[in-house]
Amino acid sequence: MSATGKSSVVRALVQRGHRAVDTDDGWTVPLPDGRQEWDEPRIEALLDEPADVLFVAGCEENQVRFHARFDAIVLLSAPLDVLEQRLAARDTNPFGKDPGELRRIRQDVRDVEPLLRRVATHEVDTTRPLHEVVTELERIGANESWEPDS
Repeated sequence: MSATGKSSVVRALVQRGHRAVDTDDGWTVPLPDGRQEWDEPRIEALLDEPADVLFVAGCEENQVRFHARFDAIVLLSAPLDVLEQRLAARDTNPFGKDPGELRRIRQDVRDVEPLLRRVATHEVDTTRPLHEVVTELERIGANESWEPDS
């Protein structure tokens, strides 16, 4: 979800020496209806690269195509009022400032977040301090193994 802290988490993971990619930064392609999706050939190539641990942040409808390739799927979450406060305060990304975008974010929290929660192997509350969130993700990346349901 927008404003859960994905970009901050990715930056912190990289600072700690991890391989981490925010798919909002050049890993998507536009769709005719104005939405976007993951650039599937680029994501495939990314996932094919050897890495002990790779953190991939982002959410697009076609991400489901890659779920079987992930050892863990983590939902970063925060209450809607926190997301709205972060959107209003952030100056690194204009998305969510427009009333139409804010409506879409609210609708995504209502309609999409529950779907993401169902496929997630973990949920991390990003209202905690960033260093705690990143440490929890490191723990998940180091220790967890997940087999998708058939």
